[in-house]
Amino acid sequence: MTTSIIKKSARINQIWENILLGLSKERQSQAVGELQFLSKLREDAVSEARTLNFPTRQDEDWRFADLSELSNIQFKPTKSANTISLENLSPFILPEVQESRLIFVNGEYVPELSNLSALPEGVYVGNLMELPESKKAKVVHYLGKNNEEKDFFTLTNTADLYQIAIVWVDPDIIVDVPIDLIFVSVPTDSHNLIQPRVLMIAETGSNVTFVENYTAIAQECSSVVENKPYLVNGVTEIFLENNAHINHSRIQRELGDSFHIGKTTITQNQESRYICNDISLGAKLSRHTLNVFQQGKQTETYLSGLTMVGSLQISDTHSAVYLDYPHGTIHQLHKCIIDDHGHGIFNGKIFVQKPAQLTNATQLNRNLLLSSKARIDTKPELQITADNVKCSHGATISQLESDELFYLQSRGLSQNDARNLLIDAFATEILDKLPLKSLRQRLAQCVACRTLES
Repeated sequence: MTTSIIKKSARINQIWENILLGLSKERQSQAVGELQFLSKLREDAVSEARTLNFPTRQDEDWRFADLSELSNIQFKPTKSANTISLENLSPFILPEVQESRLIFVNGEYVPELSNLSALPEGVYVGNLMELPESKKAKVVHYLGKNNEEKDFFTLTNTADLYQIAIVWVDPDIIVDVPIDLIFVSVPTDSHNLIQPRVLMIAETGSNVTFVENYTAIAQECSSVVENKPYLVNGVTEIFLENNAHINHSRIQRELGDSFHIGKTTITQNQESRYICNDISLGAKLSRHTLNVFQQGKQTETYLSGLTMVGSLQISDTHSAVYLDYPHGTIHQLHKCIIDDHGHGIFNGKIFVQKPAQLTNATQLNRNLLLSSKARIDTKPELQITADNVKCSHGATISQLESDELFYLQSRGLSQNDARNLLIDAFATEILDKLPLKSLRQRLAQCVACRTLES
């Protein structure tokens, strides 16, 4: 038994070591004219990642998710598909962001498909290479400067730093138009490795709404299986300076045989306010890790999430919020709808340190199982060392209530219509928090479609 485990680990490490070395060689050949500190970031990430084992179920953070299939695929970096036109992307472009969108295809920035004409002065949205000179000297203080121990997938993303989407809002700028960052995957016969990187900076007193949209070109619904597996491994770093406000929606609708690993790190300064609406509907296996660091008093964080999986899908959400200053606020509600053989995972942590007096923290994970074979593993955690706080956390797991179904049927609805209405109501509490009307409508249609299919 021991010999078998050792051989398996060695094989896993060798595959991903080859991927890391390939990334390093690829990016070195493209380093002409780029900022000098990027090369060092990549080199350090490759060196550190090569000392780590590929995550397995023996690791506490991954014990519910089986990555064995992912670990045995020799993924290769891919370039954008030149055949993609604006017509191909029309299903993904929302009416509210016709002139405030940034588009990446297979990880490559495509300026001819982007349109930023509606953005006011004082806002930069674009690729790192086009960043104004006045900001290039500052970006070194943000990119790759999150406040946590790096994991294997984050390091792999950093080893591939090249095309970086940047949203930078100057002090006291109120951005009235929402900004949409669209990351489109185009499956090919190769095993594509797509590694988006986003850097969002809201300076003092600024206010901005943006959408981070991960989707794919599909012949039918994005949830279909096309037997062209690919991996999207994205990292987003968000910084809010004093009194800055960000409303952030993250939407994941990858193809049904893809893998999606995402990491979002938020650093909040004094009196800042961060809102996150996290929706995960696609991918065969997905994982989103969301870490928030409150680094000032009177800081507010609001996290809302909806996961919907069926068939053999696995969706894993890990979050951690660290409160270290007084008068902090964190409210989190994450919902999961699990059907068929789907598997949902939620692990939410809130750490209230001793200086964080007068904290107000709530965390709730609600889960709806639509099948006897559906599975949810939930672990809300609240660790408190402060003594003057108001905190609560919990989780619920339920099925559709028979008395509610009976009531609706007694009012003339069929059993299927009654069932679908209850599922829709369960999801709507989260979808209604999305700031864009068209986005709410499209995602509601996705939920309804999957409900009908089940």
